[in-house]
Amino acid sequence: MGFLKKFFANVRPDEIPAAPTGGFSHLSEEELESHLDVSCYGDFELSEAIRPSYGLEVVPSAGFRHDVYRDEENHTNVPVLMAAVTKERLMETFMSLIESLGDVVDVVLETSHQRRNHGHTDLYREYIDMPILESMLWDFEDLLVNDGCTGIAVLNPSIPQEVQLDEHKLLIVYGKDLRPYENVLVDHWLPCREEMRFITEAEHVHSTTERYAHEFEELKMRLGMDGYR
Repeated sequence: MGFLKKFFANVRPDEIPAAPTGGFSHLSEEELESHLDVSCYGDFELSEAIRPSYGLEVVPSAGFRHDVYRDEENHTNVPVLMAAVTKERLMETFMSLIESLGDVVDVVLETSHQRRNHGHTDLYREYIDMPILESMLWDFEDLLVNDGCTGIAVLNPSIPQEVQLDEHKLLIVYGKDLRPYENVLVDHWLPCREEMRFITEAEHVHSTTERYAHEFEELKMRLGMDGYR
């Protein structure tokens, strides 16, 4: 799980490192604060987890596209769906997607709370009943939607298929025969736009808080995760 990212532990101006790099380095505190306060682009609303580059090389918008993941270990190409969903519908769409995975699934939690600029850690839980998982995830909706250091994947290895809500709050589906997932996205008013670009394809910043770090630990405990992927 996860992508390369430009990461600040908390993107409020008084928490920014003294000399941030890239497209944000030339901004005054007022310019940076003004940019980070913008969450809506047209009718698309970002969660608190992430903000795009100041130059808006990619303007956030709703939709999905098809892609391919190259599995170098097995020398195979895996079909992928990638989707961006406005904040109000993000959790509901994710929960609809995971319903297609079956009655018993595995779960992966991704965290970079303690690993600034050094990647992330994945924690794995096998064999959890879907109704139990769904109830638990709704309890942590705020964390999953608004924390830029938390991602989650739900998978069924026997299919095999996987649905991610990643740290960028993109929805990503891996596996063969993704038509049921396409139908879910369409049912949630997402257009198929093969030319669309995602916020990960340009510079961007992530946001988190100490409260979210504590909530992540609570979710990890509730899921009974005691190993690493």
